Formats: sequence, C-alpha cells, structure tokens
Amino acid sequence: MARPGFMKTGWISLITAAMITVTGCGPTGDQAAATVTTDQPAQATAAPSGTPPQTGTRVVTDGFGEVKIPTNPKRVSALYREDYLVALGVKPIVQYYNPMWGKQDYLKLDVPLFDVTGSIEALLVSEPDLIIGAGEVDAAQYELYSKVAPTFRLPDDVLADSRKTLTLIAELLGISGKAEQVLADYEARIVDVKAKLKAAIGDEKLVVLRMNVADKSINIFGIHNTFVGQILYEDLGLNAPGFAKAMTEGNIVLSKEVIPELDADHIILLPSNGTWEEESNAKALKEMKENPLWKTVPAFKNGHVYPVERSYWQTGAITANGLKMDDLLRLLAS
Repeated sequence: MARPGFMKTGWISLITAAMITVTGCGPTGDQAAATVTTDQPAQATAAPSGTPPQTGTRVVTDGFGEVKIPTNPKRVSALYREDYLVALGVKPIVQYYNPMWGKQDYLKLDVPLFDVTGSIEALLVSEPDLIIGAGEVDAAQYELYSKVAPTFRLPDDVLADSRKTLTLIAELLGISGKAEQVLADYEARIVDVKAKLKAAIGDEKLVVLRMNVADKSINIFGIHNTFVGQILYEDLGLNAPGFAKAMTEGNIVLSKEVIPELDADHIILLPSNGTWEEESNAKALKEMKENPLWKTVPAFKNGHVYPVERSYWQTGAITANGLKMDDLLRLLAS
C-alpha cells in the first residue's frame, strides 16, 4: 500500500520542533539498491506555469517503499539537486544551504534558503507538494520529510550518472519530454567541446584538486569521482594522471610523498569554502605555488594551474557541467 500524503493537522508542532542535520553533499550509499517503478507513465509535458496544482496522483517506489505523489507536482524541493530543476526550467521553492559549506551560488536562485542543519520549519512553511532527496537523507530524515510532503529518495546508482538523474527527476515531475530536449542539447555541446579540447591539449593529463581551507590539505579527485569523473574523463575524453586513474575512491587526501609523482600537465584547483579572492585562500594558494614539492609537478612548472569557482565544480549536475565546459574552453582552448 502506498504511503499516505502528509496531513498537517496534528504534526505541525512536532515538525517545527524537530531538528535535522545533513552534512554531506553527495550520496552516502544508504539505499544503493533502490528500484524505481511507477503505476502509470509520466506525462510528456508540464501544465502551463501559474495553473493550480493538479489533483491526480500516482505511485512510485524508491528504496524506502511506495509513495503516492502528484502527477504533475508544482511546488518542488530537490535538496542539493536544484541544478536539475533549473536545467528542466523548473524553479525550486527552496535552496539547500549548509552554514559550513554554503549553497550552490552558480544557480543564482532567488528563493528562500533551507538550512539543512537547522529546523525543518523553513521547509514546512514553503508548502512543497514533492520533496526529492538523495544520499544524505537517511531513514530518520526521510520519515521526517515524508511528514511534510511526499518524499522520493533518488537511488545511488542513478545519482552516479547525471543523465539518469535528470531523466528520473523529469519523470517524477511529469515532464520527460523536456529532459529529452535538454539531454539532446547537452550531448551536442559535449561533442563540440571534446573536439576543441582534443585539438588544444591532445593527450596531456588533467586532474582536479581541492584545497581544504581548514588545514590546507589537498584532495585529489579520481576518475570515479561523481563531480568530475563522468564529464571530464568519460564524456570529454580527457586524460587523467596515473595516480587518479588508479584510485578506487572518488577522492582522497593527497599525501606529500605522492606530490612529486603527480604527473599532471594541467590542474583545476578549487577551495573547499569561500572564493580565491578571500585573503586566507589567496595566501594559501600563493604558498602552494611557492612550495618546492609542488614545483616538481609539470602543471606548476609550466603555469598550468587554474583556480576555479568551487560550487559548480563540486557537483556533477547538468547546469554545473555546462559551466565546467565553459571553464575548460576558456582555460585550455582559448
């Protein structure tokens, strides 16, 4: 039997007092084997903007069970997956925010922030008719969200692929036809950018590193990293250094001993927080460039280290990947 929708009466006091903590940005693997089914096909087009929400419902299944959702939901929260809504031309009703990390600034959304470390009241008052969650939503949080509105937890195998994620979110919203259009444009852009990058740098090796502001340690993103692995190494065919190719983890802290062996011709570098214009980050970057160990790396020797804006490099979503391609063309092929 499908879970019933949320009844506000009797729950408001409980939900308003509840606190949730969602610290991660990516999937945690809690429900990796979720299967998605529906009892009727998704609609190909959305209802015109400004029309009242439809009363029709359908049943979908995620890793936590069956849930009844609106056929064409209008007030949608997709926590940390707002990028996909934007790509589909849908404005989210709130935006994910974590005070330790911030929000996805590149989306330039003018909507209320939902602090995932605080009270769920901000989500409650936004009156969603569908909440879409991901790996950071565990069973307890899922149950809490489900008291606010019908909640669907995206499976981890879908989250690992930006195309599958876009397609599934579009199905949930009843606008699968829009996803097909977005993906057709996306594939055409990839073909164009791949050819230009191949002509510009050939088989030269590129890697993405993140400077952790708190302790100045460096994370290296491997070919399996969900932020960059698919778009850089699969779609665009860029070549990764041997160390990044050998990694089984998505990202790890790079030990100092390995730095001289990092045969990267080009390095994309992002901060874990803030911008490179901030004094502390700018100072840390200067120190890194002057460090004798880093000077042994070809990218540092040749001035091919590229500080970039962090928020779209720390997600593998469709809009963000488009901005990554903009950066790559500007930095490598201009």
